[in-house]
Amino acid sequence: MEENKSMIERDFDVPFIARLALREKQIQQNYRPVIGVHKWFARRPGTLFRGLLVSEFVGGRLQDAFYRPHDLHGHRIADPFMGGGGPLIEANRLGCDIVGYDINPMSYWIVRQEIESLDLDEYRSASEKLAGYLEEKIGRFYRTRCLICGSREAGVKYFLWVKTMPCEKCGREIRLFPGYLISENKRHPKNVLVCAECGNLKEVEDRAHPGRCPRCGNALTVAGPARRNRCACPHCRTVNRYPDAGNGPPKHALFAIEYHCPSCKPHHRGRFFKLPDSSDVDLISQAEAAWNSLEPVFVPDDKIPEGDETNRLHRWGYRHYREMFNTRQLLGLELSCRFIMDQPEERMRNALATNLSDLLRYQNMLCRYDSMALKSLDIFSVHGFPVGLIQCESNFLGIRGRNDAENVGSGGWSNITAKFIKAKSYCDRPFEVLHRGTRKIIVDMPGEWIGETEGRPTPHRRRQVELSSADAALAILEPESLDAVLTDPPYFGNVQYAELMDFCYVWLRRLIGKPIAAFTPKTTRNPGELTGNENMGRGLEHFTEGLSSAFQKMAFALKRGAPLAFTYHHNVIDAYWPVAVAILDSGLTCSASFPCPAEMGASIHINGTKSSILDTVFVCRSTGQVPAKWIAGSPDGVAGLVREDVEKLKQADLTATVGDIRCITFGHLVRLAVWSLRRSWDPHLSTDRRLGIVARWINSFGNMASIETCLHDVLSVSPPLQRTTAWEAQTPYGDIHAQVSF
Repeated sequence: MEENKSMIERDFDVPFIARLALREKQIQQNYRPVIGVHKWFARRPGTLFRGLLVSEFVGGRLQDAFYRPHDLHGHRIADPFMGGGGPLIEANRLGCDIVGYDINPMSYWIVRQEIESLDLDEYRSASEKLAGYLEEKIGRFYRTRCLICGSREAGVKYFLWVKTMPCEKCGREIRLFPGYLISENKRHPKNVLVCAECGNLKEVEDRAHPGRCPRCGNALTVAGPARRNRCACPHCRTVNRYPDAGNGPPKHALFAIEYHCPSCKPHHRGRFFKLPDSSDVDLISQAEAAWNSLEPVFVPDDKIPEGDETNRLHRWGYRHYREMFNTRQLLGLELSCRFIMDQPEERMRNALATNLSDLLRYQNMLCRYDSMALKSLDIFSVHGFPVGLIQCESNFLGIRGRNDAENVGSGGWSNITAKFIKAKSYCDRPFEVLHRGTRKIIVDMPGEWIGETEGRPTPHRRRQVELSSADAALAILEPESLDAVLTDPPYFGNVQYAELMDFCYVWLRRLIGKPIAAFTPKTTRNPGELTGNENMGRGLEHFTEGLSSAFQKMAFALKRGAPLAFTYHHNVIDAYWPVAVAILDSGLTCSASFPCPAEMGASIHINGTKSSILDTVFVCRSTGQVPAKWIAGSPDGVAGLVREDVEKLKQADLTATVGDIRCITFGHLVRLAVWSLRRSWDPHLSTDRRLGIVARWINSFGNMASIETCLHDVLSVSPPLQRTTAWEAQTPYGDIHAQVSF
């Protein structure tokens, strides 16, 4: 490799990218609006992949080059596990041709729609027509009477429902309240409680001493009767167990409404809450009658298959996906589908169908209500299928504020289309956010764009975009045809993406699936998926074989010395063994391992846990150079490298937790294992033996206990949980000069 060639190992700036990644992960849609096209899980920071590409193909001081537009036309970048498309979008934006694979058809569809060129004026017109159509058909079902001014045109933001069950002894209804607090006094002036006796809503100052209900005189309480899958019947005191799948899907009772009155809001403090009145109940009956008068065409009747996540639904009596929606939601979804299919232009149908698929995560009866933030939490907020006892139904149409670009509340069509417009506008004019002190400066990148063609309506530049809903291990690629591979592969034992994405897929497939070859399968589940899954019998060996096959295919197609860079993290060292095996099987050497923030400590699915928020970025090549000081020969040497990484993260105002330090250490151990084993490696041994060789090398080199002993001074002051803020001060750190070739 030429001495003056730019390369990640030399030009990647850990503190700079870590600082950007931390900010991006706080509100990712503000930094990379393109992700608003559709939900995907665990998206890695776009700033990371831009940093890797600029470091490799531009070089120089990354902090300067990052904020300049670039045209990397002529470079071809691949991602064998494209997921939500992060690496490919960044490469495409920089002018590269891209090649992407993913075994999940929803991944293929989402990335396709992220990159698809779209006339935004036509889209705005179509989405406005859809809003008008839905307002005419079902708008009345989402209005209520304001308690202050009496207007019957107040818009319902959220309907709050509680699960119910019949008492096994007396047969009367039990409302399964886990607690009676609707709103904390954070974003509303007072706490709002439901009376356990009569259901009245009461605002109170002190949750510890809430007083009595003014309507029935009952003592108010925060704690509810339903806990640990048991609830006493309020009528006969019999203790009932829940859930009971034998009773079928859960039933719900409407108990509260949060609404918005535009007339009263300018002089009203806080939110508007009310007990449902007879008109609200009557509108539910009218919506049910309207639904029963339809013969649905687009509502799927697919059964929910068994799975690690979906078995949770089975325990609650859900057997078909359509049972996860109430009739008002089904009515809105069916009517939306009918409007979408009447659109004459294919790209517009596809865009609106993608919107509907994304809308589903807010329009179902598993959404929860956040009593602190006072908003709906979508079904995937914890990367699973949590079945709560209090469910939140959002306004299907959404409520627009005085400025049409703003929305009141979340979870409706207007929220989804506004997010989509921002996403596609960003594709036409991407930007970066530069922080100077407390100021945020939007830096336009003229000449950069996301898509296959630039210039609407007459395209004048084109890039090659090759996306496949297929196993990358089966890809047909020419040798020396790729300039880089960037990817975020599945992590063993991680989120069951396919089980979750089937929730959207069954609708999207029913709506537009017939002409789409990727939508031929009835499910996104695939035996080749690289996640640990008890239900499908997928263990560590399966994960190793799949990762290795994909890496080998990519390594075969890489130009000599070109990088394969990927992110990875896990909380146990065993899950890193397949990474080392896959790199070694591919004939590559791991030339660098860098830490980079991948999650926020406040992310709902890891909040309060000791999980790491850091990924290791592994850089691998067939030939090149690696700094000599990175080839540590002892646990103490590894500890020194970990200290350096921890210090670089401190420069980004990130204090590494114990879990973060563990993941950093795992990254170095894998890199060193590959370095030491590469010359004697036999890829033809059984998977079990290859995993064993890596495990034995790591254990003989020095297990975690010995390295942690050397890091006692660092670990003793490391917090167990993450607290991150971003700062701007620039702190230089030392260059590494001595190089070892491979």
